[in-house]
Amino acid sequence: MKIAIIGAGAFGTALGGVLAENGHIIDYSDPKIEKPLEEVIKGADFILMAAPSFAVPSILPNLPKDTPLIIATKGILDTCLIEDFNDVMALSGPGFANDIKADIKVALTVTDSRIIELLGEKHFSFDKTDDLKGVLLCGALKNVYAIIAGMSDFEAESEEWEVFIKEVCLEMKEILKTNGADPKTVDLYCGIGDLRLTCNYPSRNYEFGRILRANPAAKPEKTVEGISALKRIKDGELKIPETAIKLKELIEKAQEWN
Repeated sequence: MKIAIIGAGAFGTALGGVLAENGHIIDYSDPKIEKPLEEVIKGADFILMAAPSFAVPSILPNLPKDTPLIIATKGILDTCLIEDFNDVMALSGPGFANDIKADIKVALTVTDSRIIELLGEKHFSFDKTDDLKGVLLCGALKNVYAIIAGMSDFEAESEEWEVFIKEVCLEMKEILKTNGADPKTVDLYCGIGDLRLTCNYPSRNYEFGRILRANPAAKPEKTVEGISALKRIKDGELKIPETAIKLKELIEKAQEWN
């Protein structure tokens, strides 16, 4: 099958490598690749979205609505962006692109068994849910909370860090419930699994949180998905329950950054 991958960054190319290994035809669309999007998606059996979250709203209107769309981008909050697509699924979970490329088995949550069939189980272990919105929200929120972990200077797997993770999981469950998703999704790889990975080195969000602790005026030199998600949360893309104390505190602190 032909799979068009939107985004030739680290994660997109890591997934593309596995898909190619499994015998699929892979084509990439990316600003650094001089190939029209129309040519990349022509005849594709699946489109895999792996572009940064800030770019996704401008890309989606140019994609065919009847081709199955797999979302691997972490950071999408507004599911209205995909409501016109006929067949949408998602994958998310704890694992860096370098782990996949190094043949370290990575855990993923998927919302459709077709993803498992495409990727196979040589490089991945899977759990599954029908909660598309919950998977997408977990992928965005864990990046935001990783910034908080970095700003708090927690040492990974310390008692203080473990308490933080438990409190964040409860907070994330309330956020998912408030926004019409299944709170139990937080218990999957895409939730607590990815949260534990991201609230630690070498997560770019965690490292940027450490930088912000020393300099609240610092600007990211590379894409930090948690900052992008936080800005959109501030703009009202997410309903925030009163119990989401840590998220509310970060939004207040973020006023100093802009």
